[in-house]
Amino acid sequence: MLKLGPHLVDPPVVLAPMAGVTNVAYRTLCREQGAGLYVCEMITSRGLVERDATTQSMLRFDPAETVRSVQLYGVDPAVMAEATRILCGDYGVQHVDLNFGCPVPKVTRKGGGAVLPWRRRLLGAILQRTVAAAAPYQVPVTMKTRKGIDDDHLTYLDAGGIAQDAGCAAIGLHARTAADYYSGTADWAAIAALVGHVDIPVLGNGDVWEAPDALRMMAETGCEGVVIGRGCLGRPWLFRDLAAAFDGRPPPPLPTLGEVAAMMRRHAELLVEAMGEERGCKELRKHIAWYLKGFRAGGELRQSLGLVDSLAALDQLLQRLDPDEPYPDAVLGLPRGRQGSPRRVSVPEGWLADRDAMAIDPAAESDASGG
Repeated sequence: MLKLGPHLVDPPVVLAPMAGVTNVAYRTLCREQGAGLYVCEMITSRGLVERDATTQSMLRFDPAETVRSVQLYGVDPAVMAEATRILCGDYGVQHVDLNFGCPVPKVTRKGGGAVLPWRRRLLGAILQRTVAAAAPYQVPVTMKTRKGIDDDHLTYLDAGGIAQDAGCAAIGLHARTAADYYSGTADWAAIAALVGHVDIPVLGNGDVWEAPDALRMMAETGCEGVVIGRGCLGRPWLFRDLAAAFDGRPPPPLPTLGEVAAMMRRHAELLVEAMGEERGCKELRKHIAWYLKGFRAGGELRQSLGLVDSLAALDQLLQRLDPDEPYPDAVLGLPRGRQGSPRRVSVPEGWLADRDAMAIDPAAESDASGG
């Protein structure tokens, strides 16, 4: 069982924060299936401190969320500390995860995201100030990072030591570099190396597409938990499968298309409850292709579902799906969501020359997230 501060995470499975995905509706859907901890989509520290309305609107929680968990992103230690105080004091947040894994060029070229850990002193200052701000509320702070900028500029072992020294409760590692983006195969050996390097729990992330992958990752690396990101896109029942696997129970049968349609309808209901019908249905659109991946639903029906604008319209379209069509085995174990290809990472001029420099462009704090 995974322990993060006062929280027991059982099963040791964390829903990764994903921008535009892990809002209150999707977190509720995953919780109903059996996730252990479900993290709100990323919040920018400066937006929260400046009381930006859009940022504040993202901080919505279901009453049944027993642990309110938020991923926070920023580059200024003082602003991160103040944002943490706001989260814990004003919003009752009980777990704060810090994002140092974003590989998006508009973030890395300013020194943020996955390239920030190269600046060791800056990383340490951010972690120390954040942990100190959360301490009076007994809120654990964790961090998520990548292996490094590229294979010639690895940072994850240093980052693990810095996180441990700062008092972080755990560190999550996406076993790819920023240069890898989401391509290729995750390097689980790096997760094992980090486990051997630190005494705090390590959470593994990367290429957990099915429940047995999670068990195999933990057995091969010694990590104490897994972080599920793209693997659950269009498949919130993956958490049901993971709960069964960790309990030693046989895997539940794969859902038929009718059961997938029911899940889509439930997702839509939750989105509408949170956002209103028009916006909620628009938010559902991005999930349609993920839900229907591998099924025989025709192009015209998929297109219509991708333009759905009301629950009534959704109901009519879902009735056209064959409820008895079995789940397509061909898509099991395959990557989901964006992959991209390896790329040269953009970093600020002179960034690699001094690992102990503290200066950073405030523009490195943007709305991009992930990792």
